Amino acid sequence: MTASSSPSLADLLHAAVTAVGGTERPGQVTMAESVAEAVDGNSHLLVQAGTGTGKSLGYLVPALAHGERVVVATATLALQRQLVERDLPRTVDALQPLLRRRPQFAMLKGRSNYLCLHRLHEGVPQEEEEGLFDPFEAAAPSSKLGKDLLRLRDWSDETETGDRDDLTPGVSDRAWSQVSVTSRECLGASKCAYGAECFAEAARERAKLADVVVTNHALLAIDAIEGAPVLPGHEVLIVDEAHELVSRVTGVATGELTPGQVNRAVRRAAKLVDEKAADALQTAAESFERLMELALPGRLEELPDDLEYALAALRDAARTVISAIGNTRDKSVQDEDAVRKQALAAVESIHAVAERIVEGSEYDVVWYERHDRFGASLRVAPLSVSGLLREKLFSERSVVLTSATLKLGGDFNGVAASLGLAPEGTGGVNSPEWKGVDVGSPFDYPKQGILYVARHLSQPGREGSRTDMLDELAELVEAAGGRTLGLFSSMRAAQAAAEALRGRLDVPILLQGEETLGELIRNFAADARTCLFGTLSLWQGVDVPGPSCQLVVMDRVPFPRPDDPLMSARQKAVEEAGGNGFMAVAATHAALLMAQGAGRLVRASGDRGVVAVLDPRLATARYGGFLRSSLPDFWYTTDRNQVRRSLAAIDEAAKADGR
Repeated sequence: MTASSSPSLADLLHAAVTAVGGTERPGQVTMAESVAEAVDGNSHLLVQAGTGTGKSLGYLVPALAHGERVVVATATLALQRQLVERDLPRTVDALQPLLRRRPQFAMLKGRSNYLCLHRLHEGVPQEEEEGLFDPFEAAAPSSKLGKDLLRLRDWSDETETGDRDDLTPGVSDRAWSQVSVTSRECLGASKCAYGAECFAEAARERAKLADVVVTNHALLAIDAIEGAPVLPGHEVLIVDEAHELVSRVTGVATGELTPGQVNRAVRRAAKLVDEKAADALQTAAESFERLMELALPGRLEELPDDLEYALAALRDAARTVISAIGNTRDKSVQDEDAVRKQALAAVESIHAVAERIVEGSEYDVVWYERHDRFGASLRVAPLSVSGLLREKLFSERSVVLTSATLKLGGDFNGVAASLGLAPEGTGGVNSPEWKGVDVGSPFDYPKQGILYVARHLSQPGREGSRTDMLDELAELVEAAGGRTLGLFSSMRAAQAAAEALRGRLDVPILLQGEETLGELIRNFAADARTCLFGTLSLWQGVDVPGPSCQLVVMDRVPFPRPDDPLMSARQKAVEEAGGNGFMAVAATHAALLMAQGAGRLVRASGDRGVVAVLDPRLATARYGGFLRSSLPDFWYTTDRNQVRRSLAAIDEAAKADGR
């Protein structure tokens, strides 16, 4: 290589893969080349990279070689950590001699993820009824909250980042809320006595200087939606775990009103404004609370008159209070700036949601929800985020979206449509052009795994016990000698299955919710005979290669619940536009979750096992083929005896290896 020539992508990838102790795989090389082409050509790419491809290096190496600033957004903390603590440091070390520069990287999250020194030292502005007290003094040092707060105070002296995720073990949400602020509550660095040492500001400064900024989908969504840039300017955006993006953006774009939240805002504002403004907000809050006591869960296609009236009163009273808080100064209030900022944040948020619901955009869905613990809430979410993503995400930069599950039913167009993209090859003036690439997986799925559908079982109904399903589950777990990850469509189903099988089988069964997720996964991996049962939320984060996970069971096809207001509204909208709402919304949702669930089985080249779906519809229904073609290409069977023999053989082989 001559001094002037720049190193080839192949050389760079080889150096990086060697540095992380991996081996190059054809899929990873294809991915790196496709990413380099998209980034250099300022175009967009959807790339499906199966488990074991080494996809983080597949995008990091071409991105670092490109030399412009790159933002990498992930959905899970686990991947953020892996990138910042493992992949990036090693990759940068390996590439530095070849690139003759040392790319810098930084992590950036939303403000409430960082310790706020102002809150820590000045205490939380308290409501009048609770009395003005310092939470550190008030929480008995022996209580859980008191212990957490004392630990946070000690930690604040030694932490360099102030990032909640760097605190181990963690603290409760309640304790964290005493020492953190949202971006709305923040005084701003110039007005805050602690602005110069602020952890959140320091993270933003580091991000401005970095070549690679690692963030999360939620912050990416806030950056896109709220119009106030949070992320530094960048030429390339890489979205990892991209199958999660639409639901994370929907979450950020969802507004909520609850009586508790409205009453807190009233208490915070009452002492800062005149009696008339405070009384109007109090009265509006009381009528809203009375209505919410009667609220029945479900979608509100039209706003009932009484609700519209109550929300308009809430909106108008909130607007008056916002102007009044802006004009008042009261030296008798302790820590006045922080108290005003917190009250303003609370009232502004109520004003914004009440106004949005009253205005009633045809692109919004409004519904009531009831929680056993938290009571009723009124929620509003966008019918679709595709237009928002098309406009905000794809217009200014090259975007690469990657995940192990982007092709559903055999092509990328379903996922692309949810992101606001026209079918591949048909992009035009208003629709960005993109390319889809599937780089495969290094695993030999037909040899390593079996997809078994229990065709003989009865169809799952809405509710009620499925005794034949539980019998089947018990026989499969017994044949596998434990080693089972049970993925259930609801927490109730997971609990019922754990209860039934604990009484029947002599293997330990762990249940989501009985310990933290991290502990459950550690215990599951540590003992091969152990089973772990949980819900959909478990499906994303479990990475247990080897003989501890040789059977993945799904109790049923995970369609959205028929009474899910947002999903059913989206389905109806597709039908009204002449499309197939069931396939576009419900089947696509189920396909994504099943692909993620089935992806838990084969995590390494030596893994063997069975994915068992205890729902005959996967074999018999018209949509079964679409769902099956979204799963890894396992050997397929509906023969129950064959599967028991295979599981027993896999169990014997693992025992013979002493595992």
